[in-house]
Amino acid sequence: SARMGLPALALLLAVGLQHTQASPSARSFQLDYKHNCFRKDGVPFRYISGSIHYARVPRPAWRDRLLKMYMSGLSAVQVYVPWNYHEMLPGVYDFAGNRDVEAFLDLTAELGLLVILRPGPYICAEWEMGGLPAWLLWKPNIILRSSDPAYLTAVDSWLHVLLPKIKPRLYQHGGNIISVQVENEYGSYYACDYGYLRHLLGSFRALLGSEVLLFTTDSTGAEELRCGTLQGLYATIDFGPGSNVTEAFDAQRRVEPKGPLVNSEYYTGWLDYWGEAHASISTAWVAQGLEDMLQLGASVNMYMFHGGTNFAYWSGADYKDQYKPVTTSYDYDAPLSEAGDPTEKLFTIRTVISKFQPLPVGPMPPATPKYAYGRVALQKYADLLDVLDVLCPSGPIQSQFPLTFEAIKQAHGFVVYHTQLPRDIPDPAILGAPPHSICDRGYVMLQKEYLGTLERDRQITLSVTGRAGDTLDVLLENMGRISFGANVSDFKGLLENISLDSTPLSNWLIYPLAIDTAVQQGWPQAAMPKSSSRGRAGPAFYTGTFETPGIAWDTFVKFPGWSKGQLWINGFNLGRYWTSRGPQQTLFVPSSVLHVGCSNNITVLELEEAPLTPLLLFLDQPLFNRTLGHST
Repeated sequence: SARMGLPALALLLAVGLQHTQASPSARSFQLDYKHNCFRKDGVPFRYISGSIHYARVPRPAWRDRLLKMYMSGLSAVQVYVPWNYHEMLPGVYDFAGNRDVEAFLDLTAELGLLVILRPGPYICAEWEMGGLPAWLLWKPNIILRSSDPAYLTAVDSWLHVLLPKIKPRLYQHGGNIISVQVENEYGSYYACDYGYLRHLLGSFRALLGSEVLLFTTDSTGAEELRCGTLQGLYATIDFGPGSNVTEAFDAQRRVEPKGPLVNSEYYTGWLDYWGEAHASISTAWVAQGLEDMLQLGASVNMYMFHGGTNFAYWSGADYKDQYKPVTTSYDYDAPLSEAGDPTEKLFTIRTVISKFQPLPVGPMPPATPKYAYGRVALQKYADLLDVLDVLCPSGPIQSQFPLTFEAIKQAHGFVVYHTQLPRDIPDPAILGAPPHSICDRGYVMLQKEYLGTLERDRQITLSVTGRAGDTLDVLLENMGRISFGANVSDFKGLLENISLDSTPLSNWLIYPLAIDTAVQQGWPQAAMPKSSSRGRAGPAFYTGTFETPGIAWDTFVKFPGWSKGQLWINGFNLGRYWTSRGPQQTLFVPSSVLHVGCSNNITVLELEEAPLTPLLLFLDQPLFNRTLGHST
């Protein structure tokens, strides 16, 4: 093999570790094709890194999580930048508070961690639409992740905003960013458009300079590596503990015969889908694969080291024979839990790392304190259909046939589609929609009574009786746009007509709901409760309050007897719960959203059916793995 012998490489890395005092004037981070390694300031270097996503961790917890990563022996962290988190509308940017990526990067530098930055523009990450903004789909025929000029124009204007913030933080310029990934697993996308990758390479070089190390990441398949790699971008691979390490790196060697071995995503766990078992990957398995790679002198990034949470509407979805939305928890069975606690897996990994490089001196920071605030009673505030004036202050859009979320410029959340029955229906008729046209769930109300739910790739018909002029409302929920695979153009809402015994319904009023805006402004706590005679079924808001006893600690909220919905505390959207489908049974509530010394406002939007006694249960530990409501 043309590769340097392993003992020689191990020796080279060991010698490199002794020369940490290189001349400060010549900061450089480069590829060494002769010795198959990285060189940092001219000295052979290998990194052991872990992934953390600042968008999944509340800003007050950033330091705690990064410090725990540093104390685990990591030399670097790998960070995605989700474009849609910062450019919510075309040309409107948000880098404040939880979105202050520069503050996050400054914190990594302060703690002595290097950074491998992955600015996309597409990131996958099981994040809504893989980080691409939903407003790209306002042009319905756009071809995402390709040389389509409409797409490239949007990408370039974003990169011109983001990358100038990155450039001064590059290692060569005195910062701590050692390398930058271009696109993400592009070989797994159908387009295989080299012109697109070349365009990105040009933009990254123009905005970041000629020195920075640019790379790609793809899985080990020959086709993926053919379509995902490009001359001028160093090709790295990703694979998990189940793989044969030597075979996997042989795949990298076929596209990069020389240079460092790099696994950019070594999976410490896996994601969860609603309605499937909670993923867990054995610690021994993860540790063994890590040791095998480090033994070869490879650089490794562990994905995830700390997963965190898909707050609000940020979780993505996969499409594997059917639409598969990702859970709110992104715990990932990672070394640091969703709440940032060190696990047995973390300590085992730290022990492996200690065989290859010295660990920082000092204790691992402890788990954050948790508090079980106990039972909190809620009361029904109103049925959703009775508060459309508050949730849609601009009023409805009239349309003969249904329009998608994108057509009415609604990115996330919920839209009500309202019409009337065109004729008397004394005998049951079939209310239905073509397959793939309910995106993603439709809660159906006739005369404001809840009939049931239509669901993408599952139940697409309901039986209806009624009279001419009866009101028909369908509340459409976006469960997260597909974030990986062939087709990322995942339009939401009603994509085609809803029919009654195959006659399309027409004359719709469409209400885009701004629920988050209302809740952030203190609704419904600030409003008078509506008298609501209807029962527990169908979309409705519930409210309650609780006090923290003098101190705010992290907690987990359980939804006993609730079905599916969304939770806000003090105006912060904590994400989706889906008790009836699982596996996740609790939502993580970070202490930073709670108030001390005044009451905390809870708002729940339950979509299907609330329990007889509406209450929430605050626990001091999570429940992740009650698979499917009926199995427990």
